[in-house]
Amino acid sequence: MSKRAATSTTLEGQAFLKALGGAPRRENALGEEMGEFEDAWEDEIESDEDVVDAEIAEEEDALPAIGESDEPPRAPDVFIPGIHVLGNDEVLEADDSVYIMRHPMNVNWPCLSFDVLRDNLGDERQRYPVTAYLVAGTQADVAENNELTVYKLSSLHRTQKDGDESDLDDDDDEDHLDEDPILEHRSIPHIGGVNRLRAQPLPPSSPFPPVSQPYHVATWAETGKVHIFDIRPLLESLDVPGYSFDRSRTQSPIFTIDSHGRAEGFAMDWAASGPSSLRLLTGDVHSKIYLTTSTPSGFNALSQPFLTHTSSVEDLQWSPSEPTVFASCSADKSVQIWDVRSKGRKSVAGINSAHESDVNVISWNRISTYLLLSGGDEGGIKVWDLRSVKKNGAVGPNPTPVATFSWHKAPITSVEWHPTEDSIFAASGADDQITMWDLAVEHDDDETGMGGTLEATQAVPPQLLFVHQGQRDIKEVHWHPQIPGTVISTALDGFNIFKTISV
Repeated sequence: MSKRAATSTTLEGQAFLKALGGAPRRENALGEEMGEFEDAWEDEIESDEDVVDAEIAEEEDALPAIGESDEPPRAPDVFIPGIHVLGNDEVLEADDSVYIMRHPMNVNWPCLSFDVLRDNLGDERQRYPVTAYLVAGTQADVAENNELTVYKLSSLHRTQKDGDESDLDDDDDEDHLDEDPILEHRSIPHIGGVNRLRAQPLPPSSPFPPVSQPYHVATWAETGKVHIFDIRPLLESLDVPGYSFDRSRTQSPIFTIDSHGRAEGFAMDWAASGPSSLRLLTGDVHSKIYLTTSTPSGFNALSQPFLTHTSSVEDLQWSPSEPTVFASCSADKSVQIWDVRSKGRKSVAGINSAHESDVNVISWNRISTYLLLSGGDEGGIKVWDLRSVKKNGAVGPNPTPVATFSWHKAPITSVEWHPTEDSIFAASGADDQITMWDLAVEHDDDETGMGGTLEATQAVPPQLLFVHQGQRDIKEVHWHPQIPGTVISTALDGFNIFKTISV
């Protein structure tokens, strides 16, 4: 990000709460449409009369040609959070030479949680334009205005300007940078704001299920209910013109989990053992975790909770390698490891005082399956080797993290490992930053660092690959599993989808 003089609004935001019960409606120039992509180009059209007048004035005021200066153009100032401070008349302006693709998207209501839907368009997609599918839940002003929305983002073209394009193919869309992306959506009503949303996991290289089969999405509502919806007909209506579907299949949840009573919650994660065997974990603010399983006849919510935490359960993650094992984190500052087969519904191992304050989010590495990320309320990010975590009741000191990063200056709101690179992860914070990290990078004394100053070199960790800014109150960030290096984020002021030159 570079900085420039402010012309209208600033990009600074206030502290971000976990649930915005009465969030303001986004102003939308298109009236009642769900959302729109921002136009960063704003093409101007000149009339023939303006062109003639300009040519006459140019002939009358012609000056002798001035030789080109040998001095290179001055590089823009790089804004580094924690080192530089914006003035009252300055706002951040994105440097589009470091983004291969960057598209902001406005929505009517804030969406604090979303998930990326695996699609039929293939894996490892490198060519532009690209298409992405998302599902998101809103936080509207009143409970009745909330929605569950499926988005189709198509014609997402390259937006890189003044970058190194020597490796581009001739048929890439570099000549179509001013073409607008296309946003389509289908929405269904949702009673209560959505605290957390997760889509049913599909195995790698799996397309959408056939339209006759369900594609499940679970929502943690602020009402204390967990709802499971079938969104497969909505996806079909986005892809097949004129497709009509039975609204009774989508308008209402196919199952509602009442196990938590009236307790609100944020923690949720799916695990899949096969097309007909799904497991959903949900955790609430009263420290209880419940398991819901699927059967050929529907879903079954188990009545006995998992109990070890002493405060709100903030996040849950199934193990990518052990089908009965999962991890949790809590406002009690701990990370716990569980096995659903253990008697007594107690955790089998744990890390007490994993952070100095609440542990907000965790992410389990799907390649190096012994690594777990955690993000705390103090802004710290830690990487844990689960092979060193002691079993509950065992004597010995707490394990120490294999890496600790203290770059963020506000609570960490989301962390996620890269789906195919085991050393790379992304994180977001309430300090309006999204950061990308690579554990494999080591300090190089020959590098001058960001901005080319000693001050920047000393302040920026070598593992920090990229800092994305410009959104307010960032809540969640996800990698797209089929478009390498592409990141999607949601914040109070809408979505961003982008790919940087760093990953």
